[in-house]
Amino acid sequence: MKKALLNLTAAFIVLCGFCLTPSQVAAEEDGRVKNGVWIGITEEQPIIDLSGMTLDEIESTMNDYMEALSNLEVKLIVSGGQEVVVTPGQLGLEWVNSELVKEAIALGTEGDVIARYKAMKDLEHSNKVYPMELDVDLELIQSFLAEQCVPFDYPAVNMMLRKEGNEFYTVEGKEGNALEMEASTNTIYNFFTEGWNHNAETLQMAVTTLQPQGSEEELALVRDVLGSFRTSFAASNENRSGNVMVGCSFINGLTLYPGEEFSMIETAGPFGESNGYFKAGAYINGKSVDSFGGGICQVSTTLYKAVLEAELDVTKRYNHSMTVSYVEPSEDAAIASSSGKDFKFVNNTEHPIYIEGYTTKSKQLVFKIYGVETRDPSRTVEYVPEILEETDPGPELVYIDSKQPLGYIDVQSKHVGYKARLWKVVKVDGVEVSREIVNTSKYKASPRSATVGVMTDDPVAYNEIMAAVGTQDINHVKTVLANLLAAQAANQTP
Repeated sequence: MKKALLNLTAAFIVLCGFCLTPSQVAAEEDGRVKNGVWIGITEEQPIIDLSGMTLDEIESTMNDYMEALSNLEVKLIVSGGQEVVVTPGQLGLEWVNSELVKEAIALGTEGDVIARYKAMKDLEHSNKVYPMELDVDLELIQSFLAEQCVPFDYPAVNMMLRKEGNEFYTVEGKEGNALEMEASTNTIYNFFTEGWNHNAETLQMAVTTLQPQGSEEELALVRDVLGSFRTSFAASNENRSGNVMVGCSFINGLTLYPGEEFSMIETAGPFGESNGYFKAGAYINGKSVDSFGGGICQVSTTLYKAVLEAELDVTKRYNHSMTVSYVEPSEDAAIASSSGKDFKFVNNTEHPIYIEGYTTKSKQLVFKIYGVETRDPSRTVEYVPEILEETDPGPELVYIDSKQPLGYIDVQSKHVGYKARLWKVVKVDGVEVSREIVNTSKYKASPRSATVGVMTDDPVAYNEIMAAVGTQDINHVKTVLANLLAAQAANQTP
């Protein structure tokens, strides 16, 4: 009896399955989606009615929808409450389950008669909604945050010391903000992939408040001179003197907390006109040429010597290509931002330090490093340079420059080549207890040289200056040049 009933039911369903309406039969034959089929954000949020559409029509509709979706503006609230606009398209928005289109078209047209019948009956009572699944690119999110949002971060400004005359006073610090990259990336990714309502929205990014370092009590202890040094720039011209004073001003008043690293390039650079620097002589490829910031190396060198006296931890230091006049070989610290030559050191003490830098009317450059003196007063430190090798620069050289007029002469001083090293000698109660190498430096030898202009319309003068150049004697060239210029001046006198 049970079997008979089952057979009867199946027969009824089969009969009903073949009793489709003309419109339903046509829909099956032309590959159109049944009425009541939608694409949605979720099953409860239908957004696009696919009823009666063909595959081509669905693809066109969805392409238009995704394009519009990709161009929606989403505001990100970052450090300082700043708003940054991003579009989903910039983050690589894509529709990852587009295969549901084929399922939508196949609904009610594929499978056995029972399944088709059931699908059609279900559509009579409720819509069938296929949820979209979206995805964005995590790397694009991170890149966007780094390039467009992180620039709005601002560091905390630590409490600082200031010195006027012999008196110190403190300057209050300020809080900073920093974007939390990982948390903000997750916020954006989860927003677009887990419940976005496909509207323009505003998202709050994860931002950390940075607290400033320092306290009145801590900075009140910073009064001891840990190290100091001075050099003279009395022989410098106006431009080079200006560069020394500008560079010094950027460093004066700096407070460094324990573990903080100083960078000469970051603190006093860039060494261009916009920062107040002038063109002055600097070593480039073994020659002294005018360039912006010429003389800044004297600032870094003077500070280097003060840092050594304070026994701070030097983390980066380079020697010049040739020796300088204001310190002994191995006592210098060269700066060249174009080649990455920087001077860096770390405050390795347990207290803040304060750097005072100033210049005097007699053109003395002075640096003093203040901190909390914890070293044994019976202990002394001395830095001793040692010459290991000396290279003779060789005979002087004279070059010609056919583009410079007769009368032009550029003389470069000779430089003896050296290999040198710097020793740190520690004594306790006047007795040496340790000796260690601080650095080893090598300086190029360079002969005295001159570049002479020979451009002239006077063949006699040309022959005379070329003959003088042939002697490779700079003083003789100067004498001949002076005589030629005097003769030209006399010929031009009425």
